[in-house]
Formats: sequence, structure tokens, C-alpha cells
Amino acid sequence: MAGLQCVSAAEYDWLIKGGRIADGTGNPAYFADVGIKGGRIVAIGKDLPGEAKQVLDAKGLVVAPGFIDVHTHAEGIEKQPLAENFVRMGVTTLVLGNCGSSRLDIGKYFKELEDVLVSPNVATLIGQGTVRGQVMGGSFKRPPNATEMAKMKELVTKAMEDGAVGMSTGLIYLPGTFTETEELVELAKAVAPFDGVYASHMRSESNGIFNALDELFRIAREAGVRAEISHIKLAGKSAWGQTDKVLAAIEAARAEGLDITQDQYMYPASSTGLSSRVPEWAREGNDAEFRKRLADPALKAKMVVEIKESVEKSGNEDLSYVFIAEYRKNRKLNGLNLAQAAEKERGNTSLDAQIDLLLEITANGGASGVFHSMSEDDLRKYLQHPNTMIAADSGVRVFGSGVPHPRGYGNNARALAEYVRKEKMLRLEDGVRRMTSLPATTFQLKDRGLIHVGMWADVAVFDPEKVQDNATFTEPHHYATGFRLVLVNGQAVVENDKHTQARPGKMLRHEVGGTR
Repeated sequence: MAGLQCVSAAEYDWLIKGGRIADGTGNPAYFADVGIKGGRIVAIGKDLPGEAKQVLDAKGLVVAPGFIDVHTHAEGIEKQPLAENFVRMGVTTLVLGNCGSSRLDIGKYFKELEDVLVSPNVATLIGQGTVRGQVMGGSFKRPPNATEMAKMKELVTKAMEDGAVGMSTGLIYLPGTFTETEELVELAKAVAPFDGVYASHMRSESNGIFNALDELFRIAREAGVRAEISHIKLAGKSAWGQTDKVLAAIEAARAEGLDITQDQYMYPASSTGLSSRVPEWAREGNDAEFRKRLADPALKAKMVVEIKESVEKSGNEDLSYVFIAEYRKNRKLNGLNLAQAAEKERGNTSLDAQIDLLLEITANGGASGVFHSMSEDDLRKYLQHPNTMIAADSGVRVFGSGVPHPRGYGNNARALAEYVRKEKMLRLEDGVRRMTSLPATTFQLKDRGLIHVGMWADVAVFDPEKVQDNATFTEPHHYATGFRLVLVNGQAVVENDKHTQARPGKMLRHEVGGTR
């Protein structure tokens, strides 16, 4: 029993008694008490002696490390500091700055969050797209000159010195989409001395995925960095069924000596901006420039042709797989797919009408969407790989606002309810490992991710028979249930499925040589 320690006559802040401890390693669970004091786990053992300010009888419950979500878009947490959608599904640490987008001044942002106080712990990546946008002066469809390259590397280095855990890319988004591989290698070299991670939303998650993987492997190899594949998937019917080949490519890279891992959410649908379906060249610049191109009949016709080609290549008949999650210009369209919305706005459901509405939405500032483009069979195969972490790819939700992807409310609970309890695809212990020690090791979050003596007391106590995701695609605003207690740094943020209003979260600044 790793970390066993008996502390006699100790006074604990929390004493969790008789729970089934899934300690995060993936080893078989065992039954013991856990004593917590001063924000850390100080004792683990049978019938621990000593008084406690608060005692939880955990008989019949699982005691696990708090879950670590390595792929979030929670940069708005300063406005929603309770992060209720996350902590109520057992998440105690959020990694921000994914898909190439982050705050530029990481040190300043950490200070802001420390002044606000937030419920979960927060770590962040530095976004390559943010850095590029700062330096390239709005001119993105070109390589940087030597001065610009030096400035970008300087900004990445400063972010790492300020505590970023690595660098992210979003290579389907502006301005990252115009970045050449050589530029990414050079920026990743600024991360390498800090042993940070290169986390990438790759250039393709559909038919071009193998070229995208080759690029990620090249960056890892030439820059000497560890690499993380963000929200691994196969999007579009024409790409389905290639998971074995994808995983074989990753394993071949690992056998070569590259440190490659991946994360995944628990739903066969993705979520991003609707504008991602508009050609890259059309989106370069600001909204005014896009509207100018759209007003040109020849350029608009070119956009339409390319969107139709993209639909055909994906194996779909039209854009009815795309649902509008949040369109501020016309909230009456929220929750409708593009075919339904086109019928409402254009009077017909033709692909031309759908594309016309898509372009109008993009011209009006865009909208977030949910894309039902994935195979459940592919999801299951990726999930069974031992290096796949479980991450929501969600922001902090404003309860009741829009019709967002349900993953922001239910991702971790769904892993435990659907794939551990119901389908028995994962052992409980391995499901917990994917959400705790594997993320902590990969992103080097020191003293997190394990129920061991000396670790910070981030703890999730849940009923394995009752833990449940309740959010759906049509009714996403439902919190997860089945969590008796969630501690962040030894303080309760959730008790009996209710937020306590506590804000004990810490800023987790990366330290070279963290938990490896």
C-alpha cells in the first residue's frame, strides 16, 4: 500500500474512513482511511487514530485523486470562478490555453486569478496562435522574418519561465493554420529546455490525419519535446474505421523514442466555431475583411464550391450534422442543425441554403457549434489505449446559456458511468488513472494525481453505482451527480452534489522535473 503511514494522536482536517481507494496508479483498489491536514494527505491506513474536524464515512464509495482535465478552454474562469460544471464532476485541476489560444502574459494572468480566487487549480499552456497573432501584425499567410521569429521565441520562453506547462497549437484556426512546420519546430525548441509539452490540435482529424501525425512526430523529434495529441478523433464518415492504423502510427513513434500521448472526450461529437467549415483563405484577417470577400460574387462562389467539396470529402450529404450551440445574433437558432436553421431562415433545407446561412453567421461574428461527425466504435478503440487521457475540451459553462456540448457538464462522470460501470470497457482503476496520474505525469503537475502521503489533497469521493452524467445534446445544462465529496487542496468544493462556494484553487506553475 504505497504511502502507508500511521499517525497517532493526530488531528486531521478531514478523515475519510473506510473507502475503496483507487489511488490513481491503476493498481488494484484497496480499503483504507485517508487523513488530510494542511491541504495535504498526511496518513493512509486501516482505522487511523486521531481526531478530525470533519469525518466522512466512505463505506461503499470510491476515494480517488481529483480529476485533472488537460484540455479545457476555461480562460473565462475569472468570470465564473466556481467552475461549477467542472468541479461537480470531480475535476479539481484545469489546464487552460489549448488549441493555440491562451492569455499572452501568463504571469499576469496567474496573478489575476490568484486575486479573484477560483475553486479548481489552474495550469496553462501558452498558445502558439496567440503568440503568432501578437507578433505578425495581422499578416498571417506567410512565414515570419528573422526578427518576428526571435520575438515569438522570446514570448514562448517568457511564458515558460512564468510557469506555462508547454505550448499548444490549433492548426485549423487562424493564425495557426498558416504556420509552416519549420516555424513550429523552432517555437517548440523554446519549450524543450523546460521539459514542457507540445499539445496540438493537428491540421487534420479526418482523411489527412496521417500527414498531420507525421508533422507532430517531426516536431517532437526535431525539437526534442514531448507531444500530446489533443482530442484524438476521426471526423467525417469517410475517415471512420482507421483507429487501428492511427494507434499503430503512434506506437511506432513511441518505439522510435518519441514521447507521444493523447486525450479524448467521451462523446461522438465535437464542438468548435462554425467558421471552421469556411475555407482558411476566406477567414484570414478580421470580420470586415471576410464580409468584403463575401460581397464579391466571384469569391463567394469560390467559398461555396470549396465548402461543397469539403462536405463531399467528409462523406456527408450536407451540413445537417452541424448544430448551432450559441449564436448571439439570433439565439432562436440555438439548438438547431444547419438544415433546420436554413429552413427557418431561408425557407428550404438545400445545401446551398445551409452554406448561405453558414456564411451569413460567419459574417455576423460567428457562432459555436456541435458537430456530430464521429463514430462511437472509433471512440471506444481510442479509449481502450492505455495512454489516452480523458478531457472535456470545454469552457466554464454559464448555466442555462445556449445549447452547448454536454461534455462540459458530464465528461468525467460519463467515463465512469458509461464506460466503466455499464460497458465495463475500462476497469475502475484504469478509468481513474486516465483522469489523474496519467495527466499529472504528462503535464508535470507536481504532487498531484495520486492518493499517496505527501500529495496535495485533491480528492474525489463518488458512489460507483450512482455516478452519472445527466447532460444531453438537447438538454445540456444538467450537472453530474454521484459525488459525495470533492476536495481541492484539502478544502471541500462539493459536498453531496452541491457546490460549497469555496475557492481554494492554486495556480500550478510548471516546475522543471515535476512528477515524472
